[in-house]
Order: sequence, then structure tokens, then C-alpha cells
Amino acid sequence: MVQLLRPAQAGTLESNDIMITVAPGEAGGGVVIELDSLVMAQYGAVIRQTLADTVAVQGIADVYIKAVDRGALDCTIRARMLAALARAGVISEGVIV
Repeated sequence: MVQLLRPAQAGTLESNDIMITVAPGEAGGGVVIELDSLVMAQYGAVIRQTLADTVAVQGIADVYIKAVDRGALDCTIRARMLAALARAGVISEGVIV
């Protein structure tokens, strides 16, 4: 499994966007997601699943994710997650799956 090298962030707090911060997690701690969303009641579970799936596809086991959502679409959530992981040194832009 891949490990994060450093904390990183991607996104904004503008409407229809999401700010994602990633940091190395404790060994064996798994994927920990802290989510704050304007649409938590309607889409909180879907947002969490999108974040978890994106991390899993990249082979990352232990990571802390803080996401502040302002109504982002799934494609934006995935893009911001991948950008944060790339900035953390986990994936290079040419290897994104």
C-alpha cells in the first residue's frame, strides 16, 4: 500500500467546490474522513463514498481526509481528491487512474 509523504490541500471554499486536505494517517488506522457539507443530510454518504473510492483506487491505506464541501459534483470531488494526493507526493499526474 502507498503512504502519504506530506500533508496537502486542493480546492476552494467557493460555491459548488470542495476543499480537501489530506495528511498521513496512523499506521493501521485506515481511511479517516472528516466531512463538513452544506448538503450533508442529502449527500453526505455519497460524498464519503466518492472520497473513499478515489483513495482506494490509488492504493492508499492510511490517510486522514478533511473535506469542506460547498455543493461540489462527484467529478469535482474526485478531481480535488486526486489533486490533493498528487500534491502530497503520492501519485504523479501521469499515473492517475
